[in-house]
Amino acid sequence: MRPISTAQRDNILSLLASGHSSRDIAKQTGVCKSKVSKLAKEYQPNKENLKGGHPKKLTSKDEKAIISLISTGRASTAVEVAKHINSITANPVSTQTVRNTLQQDKFKSYVKKKKPYLSPKHRKARLAFAQKYGNWTVEDWKCVIWSDETKINRFGSDGHRYMWKRPGDPLRDREVDPTVKFGGGHIMVWGCMGWNGPGILVEVEGKMDATQYVEILKQGLLESIEQLGIPEEEFIFQQDNDPKHTSKMATKWFEEQGINLLDWPAQSPDINPIEHLWYLLKRRILGYEKPAGGVWELWERASVEWGKIKEEDCQRLIESMPRRLAAVIKAKGGHTKY
Repeated sequence: MRPISTAQRDNILSLLASGHSSRDIAKQTGVCKSKVSKLAKEYQPNKENLKGGHPKKLTSKDEKAIISLISTGRASTAVEVAKHINSITANPVSTQTVRNTLQQDKFKSYVKKKKPYLSPKHRKARLAFAQKYGNWTVEDWKCVIWSDETKINRFGSDGHRYMWKRPGDPLRDREVDPTVKFGGGHIMVWGCMGWNGPGILVEVEGKMDATQYVEILKQGLLESIEQLGIPEEEFIFQQDNDPKHTSKMATKWFEEQGINLLDWPAQSPDINPIEHLWYLLKRRILGYEKPAGGVWELWERASVEWGKIKEEDCQRLIESMPRRLAAVIKAKGGHTKY
């Protein structure tokens, strides 16, 4: 590479001092850009290089406004933020620009979790329950028998299921959740659990009413008490506030049996540890290579997998009760992660 003259060097340095870019100087002097850049680094080592690319659309104030909208809950999505920003500024921004700003501040996008609606009355009742039993230890919770009903689908969950694959790979059978018209069939089951393990699993026939619920209690609850080895006078029964659970017929039966009930707050499946036992059961049923041939086979699989649930599975969930109530108190009766 041919060296430049002293006059050229002085001219280049003068232009650099005037604020010209290396590209502009190269065009004006006929000296290659790399040589101009080398001189610039040599004689101006502390000069900060300007970043290339399109200038930022958002000022630091705009970026703080975007973060504030999401952090305070006034907006939940990038679309909502962009709409708000564009309503108050002359320079419109795209949804992607908002996403980029959020990602730079370590925000990530998540699917909204479906949770029961909580009215102010629900929140107040949940908080009162958590405060009332917040000092209970695991030893206290060992006396509770937890109950619930759930639906088990023949073709898997009603929600999303995820898997990993490489972008561009062809669609394979293992990547598909098969569906059929009219749902493919399902069963409803009632179950309970205690510290010593799961109780009796009972299939619900059709739509459960108060009469069938009492029959299920006679069969499932009483047999479960005997199976789990719990003296009748030493346990508290938990059920949610479904109308059939709190019906006059059910209430009278509990009184006749001398069964104490836990004063459960409405809209609180996150506090009930048996909800996670249902998740374990359904996950094991989904582990079968082929879907059940019909609802009868589905019931057989549910019965088999329910019988495989261990004491430790129930104990681990019951041990979480102090943490669950602490989370409710922290949320002031609101939703928790459970």
